[in-house]
Amino acid sequence: MRMFDVCIIGGGPAGLKAAIAAGSQGLSVVLMDDADHLGGQLVKQTHMFFGSEQQRAGARGVNIAKELVEQVTSLVNVEVVLCTTALGLYDDLVLTYETEGSYRKLSAKKFIVATGASERMLTFPGNDLPGVYGAGAVQTLMNVYGVKPGNRVLMVGAGNIGLIVSYQLLQAGVEVIAIVEGGPSIGGYLVHASKVRRAGVPILTSHTIKEAVGVNCVEGAIVCELDSQWQPKSGTEQRIDADVICLAVGLSPLTDILWQAECEMVFVPELGGNVAYRDSTMCTSKPHIYVAGDVAGVEEASSAMVEGELAGLCAAKSLGVSGAHLTLQITSARSQLEELRSGPVGDKIRAGLLQAHR
Repeated sequence: MRMFDVCIIGGGPAGLKAAIAAGSQGLSVVLMDDADHLGGQLVKQTHMFFGSEQQRAGARGVNIAKELVEQVTSLVNVEVVLCTTALGLYDDLVLTYETEGSYRKLSAKKFIVATGASERMLTFPGNDLPGVYGAGAVQTLMNVYGVKPGNRVLMVGAGNIGLIVSYQLLQAGVEVIAIVEGGPSIGGYLVHASKVRRAGVPILTSHTIKEAVGVNCVEGAIVCELDSQWQPKSGTEQRIDADVICLAVGLSPLTDILWQAECEMVFVPELGGNVAYRDSTMCTSKPHIYVAGDVAGVEEASSAMVEGELAGLCAAKSLGVSGAHLTLQITSARSQLEELRSGPVGDKIRAGLLQAHR
């Protein structure tokens, strides 16, 4: 059985930063991902990041991914394993996984789970028709493979993802017919909403999709208005002709491996669903398991990267690495997270974290 100081499950923004942080401390690290490339959601993100210069403001996610991958691959003590699925994580510090069609094991002193989140879907008649996509699938088609998903898109969800993907569709020459949002107000940053509105895209709040229209593929959708109890208002139905229905209705943390490892879990709606209890070092109820990124609570990619760095540094400290520089790095990461979660925009996240910290 191969042995490492730190094993990181997930090669997205949080996992990459965790690998860089732990690897830079001289630890032996293995970073695994089920995809055939590193970068996770970053490789789909062509928009510029917000925040400070330290949090990569003005940089595009796809370029950030390239830089982080270069840093990881430059560390000789960090091994990358792709096309690999983690199966089970046990108290005897053993991880079972599947790769290249075979079942294997490894041992590590510390594990950092950075598995990210999965897209939520909506249930409505016709939601299995070709042409109904999650926003992540649309981003993959456009930004990774250069394929237009369709010509006329109805976007469902006016959070940051729905607004950003709508703008990216417009940039690709795709017509966005409308954005419907079930809530009474726009959930994403108003700067994103302003961009799509200036392009002539209406944002219909307190509206939802009632059904998809079409026989062999999407030909349109029936949308309707919602009352204050989120119930459809009779007589408000209208048809919107479209060949794509794009669902951007939120994310749920991918916590399967944490449940299997019997970490203490808690349901926190503000963080996207079930998450693991963690302390200020990102360590769960299992002293050998840390969490970082969307699996710890759905936030922006900037927060995921800082959490990954914090988890990697704290895991290194728990393994006996010390020094003033390490302490400064940990303090800096915590300060960055506080900054990212400050103000009214971070109210929801801060409320959720209070429920998840132990």
